[in-house]
Amino acid sequence: MKITKVETFQVDWSGEGLPGGQDRPAGRKGPRSAFVRIETDDGMFGMGEASPMQGGLASLVIIAQDMAPALIGADPLDHAILLDTLMHKCIKLGPEGAMTGALAALDTALWDLKGKALGQPIYKLLGGAWRKQMPCYASIGGNAWRTVDEVLAVVERRVEKEKPAAVKIRWDGDRTKQDVDIVGDIRKAAAVRKLLGDDFVLGFDANNGYSIGGATRVGRALEDLGYTWFEEPVQHYHISAMGEVAQRLDITVSAGEQTYTLQGLKDLINAGVRMVQPDITKMGGITGLMQCAAIAHAHGVELVPHQTQPSLGHLANLHVLSTLIHLSKPVELADGWERAGAIFENPSEPKNGLFTVPDAPGLGAVFDQSELQRRSVPISI
Repeated sequence: MKITKVETFQVDWSGEGLPGGQDRPAGRKGPRSAFVRIETDDGMFGMGEASPMQGGLASLVIIAQDMAPALIGADPLDHAILLDTLMHKCIKLGPEGAMTGALAALDTALWDLKGKALGQPIYKLLGGAWRKQMPCYASIGGNAWRTVDEVLAVVERRVEKEKPAAVKIRWDGDRTKQDVDIVGDIRKAAAVRKLLGDDFVLGFDANNGYSIGGATRVGRALEDLGYTWFEEPVQHYHISAMGEVAQRLDITVSAGEQTYTLQGLKDLINAGVRMVQPDITKMGGITGLMQCAAIAHAHGVELVPHQTQPSLGHLANLHVLSTLIHLSKPVELADGWERAGAIFENPSEPKNGLFTVPDAPGLGAVFDQSELQRRSVPISI
């Protein structure tokens, strides 16, 4: 079996160029995902997904220009050697960010291909699933801009629709500013607690919004309100500051969605963070997330991956999480997850608050090929 083709393309979720797409202002692109498709000489293919920041365009260009030529003619089962070679070939692009997103997409595609070649779901190739169903948590963004009543309305709507095991309220504020509305933020957190009751599991994602002092003040309030975790309270690149906040507070401080290397994850843990959240579309794909799981297990910290992509990245994440013996939190279900349903004949969506891991070979995705083709935007170099 040899690789014969590597395709890179975006998937347009918004309808640009599709019926209804004309309603958006001219020149504005809607949300897009970044996909890669690896084909072999026996007609098989595997697919993967890169981090979608700015549509994942930078990662797709790196794959198309710098990585794909080296994969043509290679044996896809030489998976680890191929990707380690590509990482070192492209290391001067920077060991974090677009390059690691590119590797994550290729890694997932190769696992998908391997599973299909061997007739097994990926979780079997990883050693088996401890659980086939996992509860979700509703990750609800945009609350920096909402009033208290607006926050409560969207939380109530999501809980009623999705029946999650937990809720995380996200701020998504202006990262050039800190400590903008600490009193208002605490007021919103208190209102959500009152709405959902004392026993409901809650998380608070500050999206890097506070100084060390501001984060400490908010964290103390969240402890009093019974919140379970406090995500990225300070800027992610200030690792020592993140660790200082984590060590000051009793509430679990989490971070890592913007960590791209195993070494970076180790640094977070060494600083004092006790819940790490690497993202499978940024952190080496399935192989990278399994390595993160080993590091977290070795240090006795929680692994709760960040995952906001509702299609291939989500499926890959489910396969990995099913294999972890100690899965301490539900699986993230972010805003707009319904958007991916159009391209799948078997969309992965929560049923009564539970995700089910697919049993079909590879990732288990079955595509509506005509819809996928209709929404695809090729990336050519």
